[in-house]
Amino acid sequence: MNAMSYKGYLARIDFDAEDRLFVGHIAGINDVVGFHADTVVDLEAAFHEAVDDYLEACEKVKKSPEKPYSGKVMFRIPSEVHARAALAAQVAGKSLNQWAEEALKDAADRSLGPMSRGSR
Repeated sequence: MNAMSYKGYLARIDFDAEDRLFVGHIAGINDVVGFHADTVVDLEAAFHEAVDDYLEACEKVKKSPEKPYSGKVMFRIPSEVHARAALAAQVAGKSLNQWAEEALKDAADRSLGPMSRGSR
């Protein structure tokens, strides 16, 4: 996955081979915010400008900007996985929430790399 991070927002980056442009969209929000450029340096500047413009536009219309994620996660897993995770947490001396947070963070770091962790 190709992504960039700025002010807590993460953008998905793709390359349009036909137009020879990098194209990005802010991920994790319902509002559609896109940007593009033909160099990586210009793409980063366009992303920063897109985020800043989004925040400014929200302020102008007195709308709270969407935040990528609230921190609350709810999902269903097989009972066997739940039981093994709860046991692993207990063995580690942690709550299931603490254990799951670390497991999800480690998986996200492996998938996205360090760039997703805070260049805000």
